[in-house]
Amino acid sequence: MKIITIAGPPSSGKTAVITHLAENLDGRLGVIKFDCLTTFDKARYDEAKIPVEVGFSGKFCPDHFFVSNVEDGVKWGLDRKLDYLVVESAGLCNRCSPHIVGIMSVCVVDCLSGVHTPRKIGPMLKFADVVVVTKGDIVSQAEREIFAWSVRQTNGEAQILFVNGITGQGAFMLSKLASGARSAATLNDARLRFSMPVAACSYCTGEIRIGESYQMGMMRKIDFHIDDGGSND
Repeated sequence: MKIITIAGPPSSGKTAVITHLAENLDGRLGVIKFDCLTTFDKARYDEAKIPVEVGFSGKFCPDHFFVSNVEDGVKWGLDRKLDYLVVESAGLCNRCSPHIVGIMSVCVVDCLSGVHTPRKIGPMLKFADVVVVTKGDIVSQAEREIFAWSVRQTNGEAQILFVNGITGQGAFMLSKLASGARSAATLNDARLRFSMPVAACSYCTGEIRIGESYQMGMMRKIDFHIDDGGSND
């Protein structure tokens, strides 16, 4: 079974890209959808007759939720006798790290989000093998090229593809890349391409009060430069 991780900011068009990808592949594709609170994508996958399982992290870090469930997801895909398993994860903080060494990784970004957006996204774009840009049909050719240039500033090695989420134009090239993805029967002992966001503090365990006396564990503070009123600078 070929495994592909697909990540990207919310509403960037990941589900549309995956649906069109499935239409262009020779083989059965299934999806594991990782999200935080809710999703309406299951209905779209069901409509397209794509096997799907959905998991919500709730109050847990989405990356920690992902890494603790992805191996079980692989077993689910093998049980379903899938040819392709897509693991979809929304990069809600842009610091998410869902890509795995040796496993094809895709980052989906929306070119309407701003020309500087690629440089604001962390490991899910920087360590992706393929960057899929959506909604390029709404902007000019010059704007598409500038956005692609911004992507290359962050990840100079990834292949950049423009995919139309409505018509599916560009998905065929993505399917050709996916067909060459590595097959795997397990992710046990595999390694993430980058470390996950880290936190082990009082707020992780349910603290809701504000103040230094309630802050324990791993914390990061800003060094604010406060004017004491004695200078005109």
